[in-house]
Amino acid sequence: MSDSSMSAAQSAMPAAQPLDLAGLVSYQGGSVVSRTLLKKNGGTVTLFAFDSFEGLSEHTAPFDAVVLVLDGKAELTIGGRRVTAGAGQSVLMPAGVPHAVFARTPFKMLLVMIREVQGQAQDGA
Repeated sequence: MSDSSMSAAQSAMPAAQPLDLAGLVSYQGGSVVSRTLLKKNGGTVTLFAFDSFEGLSEHTAPFDAVVLVLDGKAELTIGGRRVTAGAGQSVLMPAGVPHAVFARTPFKMLLVMIREVQGQAQDGA
């Protein structure tokens, strides 16, 4: 998997500009391509393009992750439950729950990972 590196305070996402998210990452045969758009202490925003039959093996993250499918269809397994999501749909992968991603066909997603900041009260919104 390829990814662009940036420090915790950097952003490849310009402020106050509309972006064609699906156009910012390209499919590559036999690969998963990723591009980090925003990386802050509170979380990250990363684009992914999966070729058919590629995926991310089961793992657990210490923070919530929201998958927004931009193109194609994703097959997600979250806590042993298989979920299929298509373009325009989103799925929450809760913190601490094992999850995996698999592409039966090419698909693109925006992954928003949200880290809980220690010492901050949650507002319930």
